[in-house]
Amino acid sequence: MSTAATVILVVVLVVVLIAAGWFLVRQARSRRLRDRFGSEYDRHLENTQKRRVAERELTEREKRHAKLSLRPLSDTARTHYAEQWTRVQEHFVDAPAEAVAGAEDLVHLVMRERGYPMEGFDQQAADLSVEHGDVVDGYRAAHEIRGRQATTEELRTALVHYRTTFRELLGHGDRVPVQRDGQAVDRGDREARHA
Repeated sequence: MSTAATVILVVVLVVVLIAAGWFLVRQARSRRLRDRFGSEYDRHLENTQKRRVAERELTEREKRHAKLSLRPLSDTARTHYAEQWTRVQEHFVDAPAEAVAGAEDLVHLVMRERGYPMEGFDQQAADLSVEHGDVVDGYRAAHEIRGRQATTEELRTALVHYRTTFRELLGHGDRVPVQRDGQAVDRGDREARHA
């Protein structure tokens, strides 16, 4: 084999290895973003129609999020907000629209206390999506329902979405502690059946 043929073969192999490496890096990046953002990844990809653009924008969200001074709530604050949530939910029976408005306000209070900037709904949803990608679709749906004339069933759906977002922000997932007579009561699954 001549020297020129060897050089060409080496160059072709290097190009193939670089292309394979680039492909693997992009696949790993896509997988990482999909794992981090959950359903938000798919929604954003569908809206932009271009994977590279969607992933660049999601990466920018991560960078912005890393600069935020987010903090967990104290146990006292979590208990206080959980009690407020119970009142909002109980109010739903008599005044569904007002209860949903109260739920949205309570979610915003918790976001603000945790350190999320309150720059407008779209930015709030984008900021939430970085750590709470699986609930941000519900947050958007609740906001959309809240912004129009809605049936009682739609309002109930909005309240459930806000509750899910609220729990995520509170830091208890499916369990919301409530103080009753000085003792913590877990209102997890039972509360979900009564919304």
